[in-house]
Amino acid sequence: MKRSLPALLLVAAAIAGCAGSKNKPPAPGESVAANPQVLLLGEVHDNPDGHKLRYQQLFRRVEAGWRPAIAMEQFDRENQALLNKAQKDCRDAQCVILVMAGPRWDWDQYRPIIDLALRYDLPLVAANLSRADASRVVRDGVASSFDEKTVAEYRLKEALPADIVKAQEKEIMAGHCNMLSDMMVPGMVHAQVARDIWMAKLLRAQQPRDVVLIAGNGHVRKDYGVPRWLNAVEPKLTVRSIGYVEDAAAPGLYDASYTVPKKQRPDPCASLKPKS
Repeated sequence: MKRSLPALLLVAAAIAGCAGSKNKPPAPGESVAANPQVLLLGEVHDNPDGHKLRYQQLFRRVEAGWRPAIAMEQFDRENQALLNKAQKDCRDAQCVILVMAGPRWDWDQYRPIIDLALRYDLPLVAANLSRADASRVVRDGVASSFDEKTVAEYRLKEALPADIVKAQEKEIMAGHCNMLSDMMVPGMVHAQVARDIWMAKLLRAQQPRDVVLIAGNGHVRKDYGVPRWLNAVEPKLTVRSIGYVEDAAAPGLYDASYTVPKKQRPDPCASLKPKS
């Protein structure tokens, strides 16, 4: 049957809409025309507003047709087999959380993302170092947690880039109220760098499937975090980093950033300050 021109135009518009829905921008103000191979989504760990906004934006991408793996800092990498089993056997996020039994995190903040992964069958990837791994790195250096191939790829027998070391030292000192002894700082820098390299390595391992990283803002920073290590080896991937911050981010730290209301919390350094 011959269709009228208006009908044909409606069909064409519908087809175009379906084709474009996969690359639908995730939120007002986001200028991304397509989903990247690697999407890095930061957080202030205890800020619920940042968690909520991040989930909403990720949900829009998935609802529009994107099907990435989801790598999470909240799961230690050596527990991947257990995480695979939990994702296969569990019907909801609470079940996964109970199986993984990680005490260090406020799991209510991550429940929506885990449920999203279960609902859309998005593989969950355990992306963090355990405390035992981190302790070994503190003692023996960054290269101690990697095989020889990775050591060579990331040039870990050489000195770490000076700007990364300096930036990590600054963040670690600030995070410990500037009370750490000088002898403790280098090992802690090594542990943090090892985390970033492991995350970059595991994100690359998901290819050809796209992947999202859920991690603290420090890990997704472009100057010294996971993006820096993703760019250290070939082939280059399309990477987009988004920070969810309580204070406006300096230009260049992320590809995009969202400032969320600052959570009211006690000063963690108050008890360490000298009394007047």
